[in-house]
Amino acid sequence: MNDETFLRLKQFFPQVNFEKEEENYFRSLWKPKTFNQYDLITEAGAIERYFYFVLEGVQAIYILNEKGEKVVLGFSYSGSPSGVFDSFISKQQSHTFLEALKPSKLLGISLTDYQGLFQKFPDFNIWGRLFFQEILFGRLHREVELLTLSAEQRYVTFMQRCPDELKVIPQKYLASYLNMKPETFSRLRSSISY
Repeated sequence: MNDETFLRLKQFFPQVNFEKEEENYFRSLWKPKTFNQYDLITEAGAIERYFYFVLEGVQAIYILNEKGEKVVLGFSYSGSPSGVFDSFISKQQSHTFLEALKPSKLLGISLTDYQGLFQKFPDFNIWGRLFFQEILFGRLHREVELLTLSAEQRYVTFMQRCPDELKVIPQKYLASYLNMKPETFSRLRSSISY
Protein backbone atom coordinates (compact mmCIF):
# COMPACT_ATOMS: atom_id res chain seq x y z
CA MET A 1 0.00 0.00 0.00
CA ASN A 2 1.51 3.33 -1.02
CA ASP A 3 1.52 6.38 1.26
CA GLU A 4 -1.37 8.12 -0.52
CA THR A 5 -3.58 5.05 -0.16
CA PHE A 6 -2.60 4.71 3.48
CA LEU A 7 -3.51 8.35 4.18
CA ARG A 8 -6.96 7.79 2.66
CA LEU A 9 -7.47 4.70 4.80
CA LYS A 10 -6.19 6.45 7.93
CA GLN A 11 -8.64 9.34 7.42
CA PHE A 12 -11.47 6.83 7.79
CA PHE A 13 -10.33 6.23 11.37
CA PRO A 14 -10.01 9.83 12.69
CA GLN A 15 -10.38 8.79 16.35
CA VAL A 16 -7.31 6.53 16.18
CA ASN A 17 -3.82 7.94 16.74
CA PHE A 18 -0.94 5.77 15.57
CA GLU A 19 2.73 5.79 16.49
CA LYS A 20 5.06 5.07 13.55
CA GLU A 21 5.54 1.38 14.40
CA GLU A 22 1.79 1.02 14.92
CA GLU A 23 1.15 2.50 11.48
CA ASN A 24 3.29 -0.20 9.88
CA TYR A 25 1.39 -2.91 11.74
CA PHE A 26 -1.98 -1.39 10.78
CA ARG A 27 -0.94 -1.11 7.12
CA SER A 28 0.13 -4.76 7.03
CA LEU A 29 -3.38 -6.00 7.94
CA TRP A 30 -5.14 -4.61 4.84
CA LYS A 31 -5.06 -6.63 1.62
CA PRO A 32 -5.87 -5.18 -1.82
CA LYS A 33 -8.92 -6.70 -3.52
CA THR A 34 -9.95 -6.02 -7.12
CA PHE A 35 -13.33 -6.76 -8.71
CA ASN A 36 -14.63 -6.31 -12.24
CA GLN A 37 -17.94 -4.66 -13.04
CA TYR A 38 -20.87 -6.85 -11.89
CA ASP A 39 -18.65 -9.28 -9.98
CA LEU A 40 -20.32 -10.66 -6.88
CA ILE A 41 -18.12 -9.76 -3.95
CA THR A 42 -20.30 -11.60 -1.42
CA GLU A 43 -23.16 -14.00 -2.24
CA ALA A 44 -26.21 -14.68 -0.11
CA GLY A 45 -25.55 -17.90 1.80
CA ALA A 46 -21.82 -17.19 2.14
CA ILE A 47 -20.10 -15.71 5.18
CA GLU A 48 -18.58 -12.28 4.66
CA ARG A 49 -14.84 -12.66 5.17
CA TYR A 50 -13.72 -9.03 5.02
CA PHE A 51 -14.47 -5.53 6.18
CA TYR A 52 -13.67 -3.40 3.14
CA PHE A 53 -12.55 0.17 2.56
CA VAL A 54 -13.38 1.38 -0.96
CA LEU A 55 -10.56 2.98 -2.92
CA GLU A 56 -12.37 3.07 -6.28
CA GLY A 57 -15.70 1.93 -7.67
CA VAL A 58 -19.27 1.52 -6.51
CA GLN A 59 -20.92 -1.48 -4.89
CA ALA A 60 -24.56 -2.30 -4.17
CA ILE A 61 -25.89 -4.46 -1.36
CA TYR A 62 -29.21 -6.12 -2.17
CA ILE A 63 -31.58 -9.02 -1.58
CA LEU A 64 -33.69 -10.88 -4.11
CA ASN A 65 -37.46 -10.65 -3.74
CA GLU A 66 -39.88 -13.51 -4.43
CA LYS A 67 -39.78 -12.67 -8.17
CA GLY A 68 -35.99 -12.84 -8.22
CA GLU A 69 -35.68 -9.06 -8.62
CA LYS A 70 -32.92 -7.11 -6.89
CA VAL A 71 -34.09 -4.95 -3.98
CA VAL A 72 -31.23 -2.54 -3.27
CA LEU A 73 -30.56 -1.76 0.39
CA GLY A 74 -27.57 0.52 -0.01
CA PHE A 75 -24.41 1.54 -1.82
CA SER A 76 -20.74 1.94 -1.01
CA TYR A 77 -18.27 4.05 -2.99
CA SER A 78 -14.85 5.65 -2.88
CA GLY A 79 -13.87 6.60 0.66
CA SER A 80 -16.59 4.56 2.35
CA PRO A 81 -16.74 1.17 4.07
CA SER A 82 -18.17 -1.82 2.25
CA GLY A 83 -19.11 -5.39 3.02
CA VAL A 84 -21.93 -7.33 4.62
CA PHE A 85 -21.30 -6.13 8.17
CA ASP A 86 -23.78 -8.36 10.01
CA SER A 87 -22.40 -11.52 8.39
CA PHE A 88 -18.81 -10.35 8.95
CA ILE A 89 -19.27 -9.71 12.68
CA SER A 90 -21.57 -12.66 13.47
CA LYS A 91 -19.81 -15.19 11.20
CA GLN A 92 -23.30 -16.19 10.02
CA GLN A 93 -24.41 -16.73 6.42
CA SER A 94 -25.26 -13.54 4.59
CA HIS A 95 -28.87 -12.87 3.56
CA THR A 96 -27.68 -10.27 1.06
CA PHE A 97 -25.52 -9.96 -2.02
CA LEU A 98 -22.71 -7.42 -2.47
CA GLU A 99 -22.01 -6.62 -6.11
CA ALA A 100 -19.48 -4.36 -7.83
CA LEU A 101 -21.49 -1.98 -10.03
CA LYS A 102 -18.29 -0.47 -11.40
CA PRO A 103 -14.77 -1.90 -11.48
CA SER A 104 -13.71 -1.72 -7.84
CA LYS A 105 -10.49 -1.55 -5.87
CA LEU A 106 -10.94 -2.29 -2.18
CA LEU A 107 -8.78 -2.87 0.86
CA GLY A 108 -9.95 -5.80 2.99
CA ILE A 109 -9.21 -6.79 6.57
CA SER A 110 -10.10 -10.20 8.03
CA LEU A 111 -12.26 -10.59 11.13
CA THR A 112 -9.36 -11.85 13.24
CA ASP A 113 -7.22 -8.85 12.31
CA TYR A 114 -10.18 -6.47 12.67
CA GLN A 115 -10.92 -7.73 16.19
CA GLY A 116 -7.21 -7.52 17.01
CA LEU A 117 -7.29 -3.78 16.28
CA PHE A 118 -9.81 -3.28 19.09
CA GLN A 119 -7.54 -5.12 21.51
CA LYS A 120 -4.29 -3.45 20.42
CA PHE A 121 -5.62 0.11 20.01
CA PRO A 122 -8.19 1.31 22.59
CA ASP A 123 -9.10 4.21 20.27
CA PHE A 124 -10.67 1.65 17.93
CA ASN A 125 -13.39 1.07 20.51
CA ILE A 126 -14.39 4.73 20.20
CA TRP A 127 -14.27 4.49 16.40
CA GLY A 128 -16.31 1.26 16.40
CA ARG A 129 -19.03 2.67 18.65
CA LEU A 130 -19.38 5.80 16.52
CA PHE A 131 -19.23 3.83 13.25
CA PHE A 132 -22.00 1.39 14.15
CA GLN A 133 -24.06 4.16 15.74
CA GLU A 134 -23.86 6.05 12.44
CA ILE A 135 -24.92 2.93 10.52
CA LEU A 136 -27.88 2.36 12.86
CA PHE A 137 -29.04 5.98 12.72
CA GLY A 138 -28.63 6.05 8.93
CA ARG A 139 -30.72 2.89 8.62
CA LEU A 140 -33.48 4.31 10.83
CA HIS A 141 -33.47 7.59 8.91
CA ARG A 142 -33.78 5.71 5.59
CA GLU A 143 -36.74 3.67 6.89
CA VAL A 144 -38.52 6.86 7.95
CA GLU A 145 -37.91 8.37 4.49
CA LEU A 146 -39.28 5.27 2.74
CA LEU A 147 -42.40 5.26 4.91
CA THR A 148 -43.17 8.98 4.97
CA LEU A 149 -41.87 10.65 1.79
CA SER A 150 -43.41 10.62 -1.68
CA ALA A 151 -41.38 9.25 -4.61
CA GLU A 152 -40.48 12.79 -5.64
CA GLN A 153 -39.41 13.73 -2.12
CA ARG A 154 -37.27 10.58 -1.84
CA TYR A 155 -35.62 11.40 -5.16
CA VAL A 156 -34.90 15.03 -4.22
CA THR A 157 -33.62 14.05 -0.77
CA PHE A 158 -31.24 11.49 -2.28
CA MET A 159 -30.03 14.00 -4.91
CA GLN A 160 -29.22 16.52 -2.20
CA ARG A 161 -27.44 13.95 -0.05
CA CYS A 162 -25.55 12.07 -2.79
CA PRO A 163 -25.34 14.10 -6.04
CA ASP A 164 -22.13 12.45 -7.23
CA GLU A 165 -23.51 8.93 -6.83
CA LEU A 166 -26.34 9.75 -9.26
CA LYS A 167 -23.74 10.09 -12.00
CA VAL A 168 -22.20 6.64 -11.60
CA ILE A 169 -24.85 4.26 -10.23
CA PRO A 170 -27.01 2.54 -12.84
CA GLN A 171 -30.56 3.91 -12.91
CA LYS A 172 -32.30 0.59 -12.16
CA TYR A 173 -30.28 0.24 -8.92
CA LEU A 174 -31.11 3.79 -7.84
CA ALA A 175 -34.80 3.25 -8.60
CA SER A 176 -34.81 0.08 -6.50
CA TYR A 177 -32.98 1.81 -3.62
CA LEU A 178 -35.53 4.65 -3.68
CA ASN A 179 -38.40 2.11 -3.84
CA MET A 180 -39.82 3.26 -7.16
CA LYS A 181 -40.31 1.87 -10.63
CA PRO A 182 -37.53 2.66 -13.15
CA GLU A 183 -40.06 4.64 -15.24
CA THR A 184 -40.90 6.85 -12.24
CA PHE A 185 -37.21 7.39 -11.55
CA SER A 186 -36.57 8.27 -15.19
CA ARG A 187 -39.49 10.73 -15.24
CA LEU A 188 -38.29 12.41 -12.04
CA ARG A 189 -34.74 12.56 -13.33
CA SER A 190 -35.82 14.35 -16.50
CA SER A 191 -38.22 16.74 -14.76
CA ILE A 192 -36.11 17.73 -11.73
CA SER A 193 -32.68 19.23 -12.39
CA TYR A 194 -29.90 20.15 -9.98
